[in-house]
Amino acid sequence: MASKSGSVNVKVCWLGLSSVAGLVVFVVTPGLSQVANFGSLTLTAEKPGGMLTGSTGGSTSLPAITSNRDRHNNPCLGFGDPTPDHILILQQPFSQLALKVNSGGFDTTLVIQGSDGVMRCGNDTGPKKDAGITDTDWAAGSYKIWVGTADPGMQRNYTLTVRAR
Repeated sequence: MASKSGSVNVKVCWLGLSSVAGLVVFVVTPGLSQVANFGSLTLTAEKPGGMLTGSTGGSTSLPAITSNRDRHNNPCLGFGDPTPDHILILQQPFSQLALKVNSGGFDTTLVIQGSDGVMRCGNDTGPKKDAGITDTDWAAGSYKIWVGTADPGMQRNYTLTVRAR
């Protein structure tokens, strides 16, 4: 599993109150990188798709850390790690994206949270148990992605494919 450590920028400023005493001010700002268990993918006009790999296995209720329903009132389901599995970065808006999980047919779920708070959730795709989401109006920005399972603690390796349509 990839490291779950993030970065923090710390600035120290000295404000002289006298020649003997000083005041220390710490300003903590989040680093530019976001934390994900298995990496990130950046989409541009020149690169409108890609693949990510990872494994499920958490026992945290994904609806409890995100939302019970998405923007289309679809239920957000599954169990995973509290840290997102992936970060999707869109350098520009996309009119439609399709995200599909391939775990070999195991029962997976998909939860996506945009930096604007918009939720997208997916479960079974047709007769298959693997999750997928095809949706419109993807704004430029960062999206946290969780790949979960229907039951807590189930470890399944997967490939996540992301494509603009």
